[in-house]
Amino acid sequence: MKKEDKIAQFNPNDIADAEGNLYGLPFTPADAELVIIPVPWEVTVSYSAGTAAGPEAVLEASYQVDLYDPNVADAWKMGLAMLPVDKKVKATSKRLRKKAEQYIDLYSLGKTAEKNKTMKTIQQEVNAACKEMNAWVKKEADKQLRKNKVVALLGGDHSTPLGLMQALAQTYPSFGILQIDAHADLRDAYEGFEFSHASIMFNALKIPQVSSLTQVGIRDYCEDEKNLIDADARIHTFFDADLKAQQFEGKSWKKLCDEIIATLPNQVYLSFDIDGLDPKLCPNTGTPVPGGFEFEQVVYLVQQLVKAKKQIIGFDINEVSPGQDEWDANVGARLLYKMSNLCLLSNGKNKA
Repeated sequence: MKKEDKIAQFNPNDIADAEGNLYGLPFTPADAELVIIPVPWEVTVSYSAGTAAGPEAVLEASYQVDLYDPNVADAWKMGLAMLPVDKKVKATSKRLRKKAEQYIDLYSLGKTAEKNKTMKTIQQEVNAACKEMNAWVKKEADKQLRKNKVVALLGGDHSTPLGLMQALAQTYPSFGILQIDAHADLRDAYEGFEFSHASIMFNALKIPQVSSLTQVGIRDYCEDEKNLIDADARIHTFFDADLKAQQFEGKSWKKLCDEIIATLPNQVYLSFDIDGLDPKLCPNTGTPVPGGFEFEQVVYLVQQLVKAKKQIIGFDINEVSPGQDEWDANVGARLLYKMSNLCLLSNGKNKA
């Protein structure tokens, strides 16, 4: 069935069809404008696990999301679809997570991989598997980009989007990253894991095509990370405490958004760790931190980004760890829908 026929026969006001794709939409990856790669991976998380279950939990929660978006006309018609969760990736994550936990327990006792054979073996195995995961993501992203799809990624922990960034670097000669996060993620091989979730931006800055990194909402970071921020002119960090202080003193969120956007080039990759939000919105995420944004604050920021004629070339949402009440997944599903719609809007995919 053609996409136009699917649109004509679909009722966006009806209850979602759980047999459909994401949000109950009738589209497949073949006819969707935006294709989401789910990555159920949490090998290097350093506190609470659970984010590997994020993609499937968000999919389940998506059926409860109303499709009307007041800020993007006929948003659902643009077409979103998620690829199936790869069972091999999920199984590898589960297997290696147990080993990584053993390694981290030893690390916390002051032991090192240089002096402990068990740790060295685990470290090598985890680093190799994470490298393979990144290569797999890059390959999957390449497939979709060659089909002229806009590509997004749903984690999993925040280590997962490196391959997508690398794939985009083959298409775009230069782009900036907008990172919404509680953490700077600028650690060099955190806990000895080269592709740690806490090292994603350190690794992203190794991509030659990444011209700048704008970090927003950062409120948990180490001295080494602060030193790197101060030393690297490509990095523009808007700390949560500073943003809050300026608002307390009367500066509007609109003006702050303008300042944030002014640091970004015309083409932007959006990397969204859900712990950038106030932890009441993501209480089960792996490393929640007091402070952070309200849901509408970050939606407004991305809306302003689109109004400024910036192109969102791709994005990721990570660290959604569903609890027993599925609250985190509900927030994640709504965030994913908003970001998808705005991303497609910035790419001129809205035909209304």
